[in-house]
Amino acid sequence: MNNVKTLIKKDDKVKIIAGKDNGKIGKVLKVIKKKNRMVVENINMIKLHQKPNMNNRQGGIVDKEAPIHSSNVMLMCGHCVSPVRVKVKLLEDGKKVRICKKCNEQIDA
Repeated sequence: MNNVKTLIKKDDKVKIIAGKDNGKIGKVLKVIKKKNRMVVENINMIKLHQKPNMNNRQGGIVDKEAPIHSSNVMLMCGHCVSPVRVKVKLLEDGKKVRICKKCNEQIDA
């Protein structure tokens, strides 16, 4: 599988740019690097039929977020409040920071 390095991390705000949830904004809950996918809060909801168990005594149909491909999301910039492309800048102390390509401001993690 081709692993593409993604610049989106957990707890980032992203906008969905393709698919059934196009235009919605959510927070990244989990990043799955090997499959190039991520789980976004309240996006790509699926129905899961669950058997009764210790945690869920009744069982039944449960709503759950399914992973979405990383090519279908764009990172939201807090300064220009829009979905943006990202570049990486190396600081003097050796740290890497993400920079918005529209407003050239640092994107907070």
